[in-house]
Amino acid sequence: MNHNKKIGLERIKILFSEASKNKEKSKRYVEIARKISTKNKIKIPSELKKRFCKNCNSYLVPGRNCRVRNHKGRVIYQCLECGSFK
Repeated sequence: MNHNKKIGLERIKILFSEASKNKEKSKRYVEIARKISTKNKIKIPSELKKRFCKNCNSYLVPGRNCRVRNHKGRVIYQCLECGSFK
């Protein structure tokens, strides 16, 4: 992994940690992290992919703005802000 990708991945992780702390700015932080990942061709780690809605960029917190269900052996996430499933 080259230097730019390492820095980009660090920034993505920092933005997600900030999104978990600051509810008002969380959508913006997720949006910026997604832009960094597309521009630098970096995959967002799987543990962070489950933390945001691809439809509305909301930072998902189970019980607060997302519903987590188990359906036929699969984990289903439903964003309660836009209603999309993951």
